[in-house]
Amino acid sequence: MTEMIRNKVQESGLINMDLADFKPNRMRLIGFDLKDFLWQELVLKEKDFRARLKEFDWNQFEGKSVFVHCSADAIVPTWAFMLVSSYLSEAGVQHLIGGQMDLEKWMIREKIGALNPMDYQDGRIIIKGCSDITAPEFAMTELLKFLQPLAKSIMYGEPCSTVPIYKRAKAQT
Repeated sequence: MTEMIRNKVQESGLINMDLADFKPNRMRLIGFDLKDFLWQELVLKEKDFRARLKEFDWNQFEGKSVFVHCSADAIVPTWAFMLVSSYLSEAGVQHLIGGQMDLEKWMIREKIGALNPMDYQDGRIIIKGCSDITAPEFAMTELLKFLQPLAKSIMYGEPCSTVPIYKRAKAQT
């Protein structure tokens, strides 16, 4: 008589989450450096700056996520970033002002925010932490902030070896 192999982890009702599921696609990330639009990469001349932005092919960013920054040690007025943002918005390009890490964190937060809360209501959740993701501490914390109001318990690690992070207090009667 052969005995069926049982998957006790699957039968346990635990919800396994992998941080890798929230990893942004780096192939879609691209930087827009204001340095390239400055006179001698140091000074912003408004008329020239506006003309170059107007001539720029913003369609090259289609399907990409853009971080807008200035790698030169130059004083760039705030309105310059706003103007670039305006062109990117008009072209329908997802973007933010800051560095690549800022954009990756923003994208992680967006993916977490897109989760269906009902899928985690009263769940016993394990967050797998050994994933190749930018700023894993950030991703784990954002995921925890999303899940904690919903979950019965949250653990870190693998089903065979978890570290308890949160357990909802039992209701007092």
